[in-house]
Amino acid sequence: MGSFTLPELPYSKDALAPHISSETLDFHWGKHHLTYVTNLNNLTKGTENESKTLEEIIAKSSGPLFDNAAQHWNHTFYWHSLSPNGGGEADGAVKDAIIAKWGSFDTFKQEFTKRATGAFGSGWTWLVKQTDGTLAIVTTSNAETPLTTDAKPILVVDVWEHAYYIDYRNARAKYLDAFWNVVNWDFANKNLAQS
Repeated sequence: MGSFTLPELPYSKDALAPHISSETLDFHWGKHHLTYVTNLNNLTKGTENESKTLEEIIAKSSGPLFDNAAQHWNHTFYWHSLSPNGGGEADGAVKDAIIAKWGSFDTFKQEFTKRATGAFGSGWTWLVKQTDGTLAIVTTSNAETPLTTDAKPILVVDVWEHAYYIDYRNARAKYLDAFWNVVNWDFANKNLAQS
């Protein structure tokens, strides 16, 4: 594989404003995510991991190598979980699966927001497909990711403070309100179809 690179954002840095500012993306994508990529390259250079995929490294590593590889993967997935054309209620197969599990989109949204708001410290809140085919809401700490489980990630929100501090200071609940205006249901439907 060679060296890992910071992926381009799937939209311009100002495309998510006013919900997520270009200044936040400057720091979150342009500095935080870049640091994980740089660290990962430094940790893999000249080792057997240099030729492995990101997913292979995540599956078989721990400590700083895992942290930086998983954060690179998690952030890339997060950028695609957002869209300037997103927001509103889910549609398609994701909506059907949400209603099958939670009874209504509003109930799901409340539960997802509650889990994300209540996540202690730094981490991620995921919508995943379980092995029985149903959806679930999973919160992971730090760099943890569903890739190390049997669950398939469908959508994620980053609840590390650097994801929202510039725009919302420590008001995670306000950031989550904003997230629902840019959530990318097309991406979620694509992931559900491939899971």
